[in-house]
Amino acid sequence: MPQSAPEASGQQSMSRFLFVVPPLTGHVNPALGIAGALAARGHDVAWAGSERLLRPMLGPDATVYQTGMRPFRGQGDLGAAAVKSLWEAFAVPLARFTRPAVEKAVRQYRPDVILADQHAFAGPIVAHRNGLPWASLAPSSLELARPYRALPKVDAWMRAQLEALWAEAGLPPGEFCDLRFSPYLVIAFTTPALTGTADFPGHFALIGPAITDRPAPSFPWERLDPGRRHVLVTVGTVAIDISDDFYARAVEALQPVADRVQGIMVTLPAALPDPPENIIVTERVPLLTLLPQLDVVVCHAGLSTVCETLAYGVPLVVAPVGRDQPITAAQVEAAGAGVRVKYGRVRPDQLRAAIMTVLGDPAYRAAAARLRDSFTAAGGAPAAAQRLEQLARQPVARPTADEETSSALSRASTIQGRSGDAWRGS
Repeated sequence: MPQSAPEASGQQSMSRFLFVVPPLTGHVNPALGIAGALAARGHDVAWAGSERLLRPMLGPDATVYQTGMRPFRGQGDLGAAAVKSLWEAFAVPLARFTRPAVEKAVRQYRPDVILADQHAFAGPIVAHRNGLPWASLAPSSLELARPYRALPKVDAWMRAQLEALWAEAGLPPGEFCDLRFSPYLVIAFTTPALTGTADFPGHFALIGPAITDRPAPSFPWERLDPGRRHVLVTVGTVAIDISDDFYARAVEALQPVADRVQGIMVTLPAALPDPPENIIVTERVPLLTLLPQLDVVVCHAGLSTVCETLAYGVPLVVAPVGRDQPITAAQVEAAGAGVRVKYGRVRPDQLRAAIMTVLGDPAYRAAAARLRDSFTAAGGAPAAAQRLEQLARQPVARPTADEETSSALSRASTIQGRSGDAWRGS
């Protein structure tokens, strides 16, 4: 059985990097690419997270410091309420639950740099406590776009949650920094070709998707019909509690074009117990291997799925559910690489029209190819590894609170007390 922590080997590597990740596959996959690039350059890599999730993804030889599992149970809310539930029911409790384990991992592994997912708040807290530089990993569009700056009460509520975590860790209020955005390095898995004209600070590295080989589940390749176009439909794991009806509508949408289009539905077989012959139902797909065979991907507009799809030049139909997904969907549509539909209300005929529009107009595939080229130019995981090597070599200077942060600290207790009003006002 593999050990969760390494024995002292006496061998010295260039630098040691600890990844702190939440138990979400779509957040771990981009980090895998960076970890592989660092390892290829001779560095040591370790992980702090759920052993149950990470071990199958990383393999038996990876160093994993177990934090336990606190799963996010589905996505029943929409819009701003979905963001609130993500924070209240998952991200903030996860930080409290995992901080002691991350502290232990740092003591045992002694990393030079911590890489923390933007929703793994324990990572930057522990990094600051131990005087370590840390990098933020931004696998979604939500924090990167900062959409709630236009809603001051909501934005202040978010900051108050982070300030409370900071205070609980015993860190000085005057040194508070936003746990979502490292002052040293923010690595985002997108490019300006997708984000648009947003102006990012110099320590933001937009590298495109960090794609790497990963374990591939079995797939009925013999069922793919070369005489038909192939459409993948996937809405991710966090929307599983509200996804059955969407898949049923997708099946109905493809029935009138069954002679020309074959659908692949990524869901539990029980959700579609008697699919028609032009529909393949499978719980998981080897996405990176399957993408070259696909003509369109219908998805929930999760950034990881969107960027991996576009990295293969495949256009999209995006049906955002909540959180960052409407932002990413708008970016896809603005870039000309797909069509947006309403997840909860799109009728089968409307979904079919969107799919056939993308299939029939070569402009969508041409736009997807332009985004693919931008991802290639951005450098992906090797570019991130180079920036991280520079971070590991530079001296650590503790950030100080700016005027906005100091003002927010003084308002924290008041804002937390009326958090419900903030969200109702959004």
